[in-house]
Amino acid sequence: MSLISITMEKSAPPPFTCPPPQRSSLREAALAHLARFGTTRQGLEQVLLRRLARWGQKATRAGDCAEAVAEQVAALHPVVTAVVDDMVRLGAVDDAVFARSRVRRLVRSGRSTRAVQAHLAAKGVAADVRDEALDTAVGALGPAERELCAALVLARKRRLGPFAREPVGLDEDETGRLTRQNKALGVLARAGFARDVAQRVLDMQGEEAEDWMDRLRAES
Repeated sequence: MSLISITMEKSAPPPFTCPPPQRSSLREAALAHLARFGTTRQGLEQVLLRRLARWGQKATRAGDCAEAVAEQVAALHPVVTAVVDDMVRLGAVDDAVFARSRVRRLVRSGRSTRAVQAHLAAKGVAADVRDEALDTAVGALGPAERELCAALVLARKRRLGPFAREPVGLDEDETGRLTRQNKALGVLARAGFARDVAQRVLDMQGEEAEDWMDRLRAES
């Protein structure tokens, strides 16, 4: 055997018991995920990276060299990036579209602007894209109106203020009234709503609250 052959054999990548993912299989995995779920660029990248991690764990458990497995996983990271880039170019992944859809859903479920911002940031949506989605996703509602509507949704879920199950009794003393109100304010504050928004919701009459709910449904 020649010296060249020996050198080539020594430098050849080690075979793996479990074949590592290829670009084609990662692309198929990306398309399958997108067919079922809406996601962001960061979200899809994390899905594919977890796929690589699962392969690495499986290969290591099968007895493959841990160092070689780690090197192979690292070598596939740029492939994941390339696949995600392909999905973005195809329009299958669009952070702006995702953000607008998610803003509408979260506001209708009673999430504050602060909570929506945190949710989108965790999904990897850029700050300017988050701001644009919040400004445009819920029809003609301005920021203050959108926040009020979201707070009313939460109040309805928790039976607070105008959505309370039973009217306040005439015999309720001041201590009881303050305790009840502070508890309600705490619920809204923990959800990210400002004190003035929370107080307005709790002081609102039922008919006005329902009018705001109708407007939210019409705009989103």
